[in-house]
Amino acid sequence: MVFETRDVSEFNAHLRGLRAGKESFDGELARIDTFCGRLSHPTVYRLSLFVPYPVGDPDRERLDDGSCGGPG
Repeated sequence: MVFETRDVSEFNAHLRGLRAGKESFDGELARIDTFCGRLSHPTVYRLSLFVPYPVGDPDRERLDDGSCGGPG
C-alpha cells in the first residue's frame, strides 16, 4: 500500500501529483481500491503498487517453474 485516505478529493490530488511528478509512475502497476463504508465504517480509498519479485528470488523461481501449485 502506498497511500490511503477517506477523502476522495485528497486521493485524486495524490494521483495527479504522482502522474505529474518527477519520479516515474507506472500506472500499469497501480491498484486502486475503494472500500465502501457502512454506518460506523467510513469509505476508504487506497492506492497500492504491485512489486515484482527481484531476479534470483526463490519465490519468483518457484512461480516461474510452476511448482507453486498453480497451472503450468
